[in-house]
Amino acid sequence: MRDIKKASLVLEDGTIFHGKSFGYESSTAGEVVFNTAMTGYPESLTDPSYEGQILVTTFPILGNYGVPPRREKDDVSEYYESDHIHAKAIIAQDYSWDHSHWQADRSLSEWLREEKIPGIYGIDTRALTKHLRDHGSMLGKIIVEGCDDIPFYNPNLENLVAKVSCRGVEVHGEGPRTVVLVDCGVKHNIIRCLTRRGVRVVRVPWDYDFTSIPYDGLFISNGPGNPDMVDVTVDNIRKAMETGKPICGICMGNQLLARAAGASTYKLPYGHRSHNQPVRRAGTDKCYITSQNHGFAVDNTTLPSDWEPLFINMNDGTNEGIRHKSKPFFSAQFHPEASSGPKDTEFLFDEFINML
Repeated sequence: MRDIKKASLVLEDGTIFHGKSFGYESSTAGEVVFNTAMTGYPESLTDPSYEGQILVTTFPILGNYGVPPRREKDDVSEYYESDHIHAKAIIAQDYSWDHSHWQADRSLSEWLREEKIPGIYGIDTRALTKHLRDHGSMLGKIIVEGCDDIPFYNPNLENLVAKVSCRGVEVHGEGPRTVVLVDCGVKHNIIRCLTRRGVRVVRVPWDYDFTSIPYDGLFISNGPGNPDMVDVTVDNIRKAMETGKPICGICMGNQLLARAAGASTYKLPYGHRSHNQPVRRAGTDKCYITSQNHGFAVDNTTLPSDWEPLFINMNDGTNEGIRHKSKPFFSAQFHPEASSGPKDTEFLFDEFINML
């Protein structure tokens, strides 16, 4: 017989959802967001872009395929997107205590307990998601039975990029050309996608002045939080733009490149977090299904005259990428490297490599 404790999610507007604990038994707080993907919780939990957030999964069951082993391949984690869980907690309608997958070496519950991350199941995640869609992402806290109450925590008030970025320069892969990767919270599959294409990747911290080292192209990674907090990176990108060398950005990288160009960003009501976001390449009828995880977006109306949108979201018309009209600078708001999610747009890595 399992000793399952009660747990509650308390939203900042006073709404309370009652459920049961299946992870680490402790109180926690953060920004409550939802993801409509059907699979991929190991990748999502270890995605640094979820730093400071409580993740709600709309797919009704969690944990049914367990957790893969932690091992490295090509200098990075083989199955995860970073070296630890970044989400503050995870919420599901139902949790499968009995998992089944040929790669699994432990359950999701065991993993959460190892990394001291709470999890709740047994609440109506459909009602919770509709509430967040109507009122926007909001602050929340999880209180587990027998644990102390805690205050709300707003992760968007601090520089989360500085919190998740690497602390020193790292080199991954080898090849005749060098790509500087600005780590704003990079997912490991971005590194895999670059090194598989035969380039040497120099991974640098978010505030590192990479303009002082030789390189053939600049890559700006994804990352969590508010892009307005990352002025040091924006200043370095502006200096890099003066060299004319190729630049590519993903997610946060799209927002930082836009800010370096002179555009502005804004917070979306509830963001895009899923595997099924349709985007259209601007000026064409080509559409792609993409994996996304972001709460901020570029304001298309503020792009300078020598820049233009590269992709547009087909659901709400928001920006999904930008490009310079004459120079080799472009970026995508979605995740062409997926992990997890569709790989329909991985060709963007090839486009960048061909520019070097």
